[in-house]
Amino acid sequence: MSVRLPAALAALVLLAGCSAAPSKSSAPVAATPASIAPAAPATPADDNLNAVAWSQTAIEHDLIYLQTYRDAQARLPAAIADASWDALPKGDRSAPAKGLKPAVVLDIDETVLDNSPYQARLIKSGGEYNEAAWAEWCKEQRARALPGVVAFTQFAAKHGVAVIYISNRAKDLDQDTLANLRKEGLPVSGPEAFLGLGTFVEDCEQIGTEKGCRRQLISHKYRVLMQFGDQIGDFVTVLANNAEGRQKAMAPYMDWIGTRWFVLPNPTYGAWEPALFNNDWTAPRDERRRQKIQSLRFD
Repeated sequence: MSVRLPAALAALVLLAGCSAAPSKSSAPVAATPASIAPAAPATPADDNLNAVAWSQTAIEHDLIYLQTYRDAQARLPAAIADASWDALPKGDRSAPAKGLKPAVVLDIDETVLDNSPYQARLIKSGGEYNEAAWAEWCKEQRARALPGVVAFTQFAAKHGVAVIYISNRAKDLDQDTLANLRKEGLPVSGPEAFLGLGTFVEDCEQIGTEKGCRRQLISHKYRVLMQFGDQIGDFVTVLANNAEGRQKAMAPYMDWIGTRWFVLPNPTYGAWEPALFNNDWTAPRDERRRQKIQSLRFD
């Protein structure tokens, strides 16, 4: 995933609207006298509630993950056998892939590990994302593996494929992250299996939280067979985080979706959200919400 961002405020506003659809009954509803009108809630409605509830309780969520990882596992042997198969974008392939050890590259948060309990805590407290609270959650080592990922990564490791995790968790969270992965049964070959934010890559200029430099680092040692993530930045560098820039970044690789690149759902946060309000997190919450509602289609 891309850098951790505050919880989405309007990502599922249409879903929330469906859940509050009016009754089909045509019987008139009596007006509530002003003297007994219900008081306004002390805490404003949080549109991220539906997103987190779906992530934690909807069987459809789990089925999407199972379907994705099972499909990838079925395709992996052919990718191993094809010496020309490579899932790195051209700009990230800084060394010839021929003869290199095969690998799969996975993002961690909402791709491998489920952090929805952290999001649920934010909803309950009425707070927003902050780095200190996020780091504390990571140090708890309590994130659970998402459906299908353990079986897939173990299958890959069994067939001689290196499993590498590129994450925008800070580099100093590496030991806690690796411990969490091991607890959940995910293969971890060693410290180099985790490339967190802040990983130094010689002769490569880091662009914000983009993962291009780390993908280039992998390209020197591995032929990457597949990539997995919940953000397009997990696959390719996004130069302009707006609708046009995101489309442009993905356009050359659309044929790779479902074969070399496997995209997983994340309605709770991500770079898609600030793209809706010009990436301006300094704007008041109500203004960000207004701009996100403006981005919706109503016909």
